[in-house]
Amino acid sequence: MGYSPAMSKASFATSMQPGGVHHTLAQMVGTWRGRARTWFEPEVLADESDIRGTIRPALEGRFLIHEYSARLQDKPFSGIALLGYHVDLERFETAWVDSFHTGTSIMFSHGARAQAEDQRDMQLTALGSYAVPGSEPWGWRTEIHQPEQDHLIITYFNLMPGGGAESKAVEFDYRRDAP
Repeated sequence: MGYSPAMSKASFATSMQPGGVHHTLAQMVGTWRGRARTWFEPEVLADESDIRGTIRPALEGRFLIHEYSARLQDKPFSGIALLGYHVDLERFETAWVDSFHTGTSIMFSHGARAQAEDQRDMQLTALGSYAVPGSEPWGWRTEIHQPEQDHLIITYFNLMPGGGAESKAVEFDYRRDAP
């Protein structure tokens, strides 16, 4: 079966309805503030600072753009993530750039919606990888969890080459700003 723009448009319209993936993603739209945490070694918190972020819809709600700024080791950093759900492939797709964590590279990831006990609890996970000079590529897992309407947790995990251990690398623990 080939690609059909009409099918894609109908699928997107369905996804925008209550209970659909795009409708659920739209619940993240807003202005957020909270704490940014970074680990350079497994289970050893290296830094923690305040973070401010905005998440806004793009292209009629097909995508979300997350822009944020914080400090790491007392130096400012900022980043942008593009998040979408590919209705035809039934998967999330992300592109992430950050003035500290990704340098001059773009991290591409994709993954599926996690099953949650409470369907209002938005969870997704996406896998990507990044190059390390002189090493095999490292894996990178992004987990986005919205346990409540006004609480959003974005966590990034390092995955050691060759199927090694996973460890928490970055976490943004957000609370929605009051309107």
